[in-house]
This record gives sequence, C-alpha cells and structure tokens, in this order.
Amino acid sequence: MALVFEKWDSQGVQVSDLGLARYMGLNSKTIPHTFGRQTQKMFEKGKMSIVERLVNKVMRSGQGKRKLSGKYVRGRGSCGKKLQAMRIVEEAFTIVETKTKQNPLQILIKAIENAAPREDTTKIKRGGIAYAVAVDVAPITRVDEALKNIALAGFVGSFNKKKSAGEALAEELILASQEDQKSSSVKRRDEVERIAKSSR
Repeated sequence: MALVFEKWDSQGVQVSDLGLARYMGLNSKTIPHTFGRQTQKMFEKGKMSIVERLVNKVMRSGQGKRKLSGKYVRGRGSCGKKLQAMRIVEEAFTIVETKTKQNPLQILIKAIENAAPREDTTKIKRGGIAYAVAVDVAPITRVDEALKNIALAGFVGSFNKKKSAGEALAEELILASQEDQKSSSVKRRDEVERIAKSSR
C-alpha cells in the first residue's frame, strides 16, 4: 500500500457517515495525481483519491465574481499549478499531524463529514413565479461542496495576511473536524441548511 506523500497511510481511516463512504476515495497514491483519467464517466470522481480532490479544489481561482467579506478573494496563485497545490496540501497535513498527533487523512475525512450540507435550496418556476424549495443534497455533491468550502476557507484565512496557505488550510481542517463554529466551512453549512429549512 502506497503512502500519501510518502508519509501517511490511509489504512485504518474510518468514514462514520455511511452516506458519504462510497464517494470518499481512500485509495492511497504517493503522488495524488491521475491526469484527469477519472473525470470522463459519470460518478467516476467518487473513486478518485479524496486527497487529489482536495488538491484540485485548492487549484481553483478563488471566489471569482462573488464577494466574500466585502472582498474578491482570489486563489493563492496556484490555479492550474498542481505541484504548488500539492505542496500547500502537504504542508497543511504536516501541520495538522504536529498539532493533533493524529493521521491528517482521518482529520480530513472528519472535516468533510462535518462541513457537508445535508439540505439546500433550488428554484422552481410555476406560472412565471420562481419559488425556492428545499431539497436533499446528493452524497457526491455534499463531498464536493465540503471540499470547495474547506479550500475557500484556506484562501480567506491567508488572503492579505502573513499566514501561509498551508497554515490556513490546516487550521480550517482542524476546526472543521471538531465542528467548531469558528470554522468557515461549518458556518457555510449551517447557513445553507438554515436557508433550506426556511424554504420548506
């Protein structure tokens, strides 16, 4: 069994949320990079290593058009630079292991489970009027949303600050794994679920 970044073993990592277990790819690769081979067919990315999916989310360009806390938060200059994104994730995992004395892969799984929204809203048009209706979120979408919000929290935590992207991502992973209300991804999950609850 290969070790992730030649340091961490995925054996013994437990997924407690059975709904997400199928989409948490725990197959270890030393270098989490598949060259997009698992993006061609429907649901194939569910088999992709969860670490590679986090790396891919770190590669995104940031919040984009929408403002976050009154600012346009951009990525850490790693858009399309997979090696740089992998270094950020590896640094974050090292910090997580130092602070928690636990396997960072287990912390990542716990953080995803806690940050994944169970309910969301969608718009339905009836007679020219749009209604917001609460819907259950599909497991693969829950994992995607959790990873996106964790990566974005890493950007926000290091945007215009002395803190590095790896440090900010590590802090977010630890807070989300503890379901701490200081965690941006947990706050975002609560906000999405609150809006969905009011639209029932």
